[in-house]
Amino acid sequence: MLRRKARRAQGDVQEVDDPLDAAQERRVRAVLALGGVPQADLPDGVQQVRLRLLERAAKGDEAPRDVSAWAAVVASNLAMDWHRAKRRQERIGERLASLRQPEHSADEDSNVLSLAVAQGLDELPDSQRQVLVLRFYADLPVRGIAEELGIPEGTVKSRLHTAVRALRARLHEDEVV
Repeated sequence: MLRRKARRAQGDVQEVDDPLDAAQERRVRAVLALGGVPQADLPDGVQQVRLRLLERAAKGDEAPRDVSAWAAVVASNLAMDWHRAKRRQERIGERLASLRQPEHSADEDSNVLSLAVAQGLDELPDSQRQVLVLRFYADLPVRGIAEELGIPEGTVKSRLHTAVRALRARLHEDEVV
């Protein structure tokens, strides 16, 4: 486990355990990235998750049962916050511009599919995108998503069903699949 040094008000140094292990940090990064947070902002997002976990401990709150799932949900919420603050249409325009290169790469089909999925995710309502990312990218079970978001399992299933159906329709409409 990583160790970080933290300064107290008196100036002495104390060793503090990093609340996220390497696997949890990778998962948080993945959830943030899939939620639309740009690469440059991922370290800040990971730090925000760490900070929230440390603040929770500092307040004396009980540690989450599954830190990895808790961190993924917090990361998903951070991604939604970022999405609300920034309109991701600028990023989509940049992606489209990069696809218009004169030479066709061998990965063009993969790039087109990735772009279509990203655009489809962008068009989903925040609540549907959140459960879709938590279920299929963070690999949380429906029950875990429901517990972490504080909503009934049926609501999670309904949002997942609607999101998958909308994303599938978008991909068929764009003739990607």
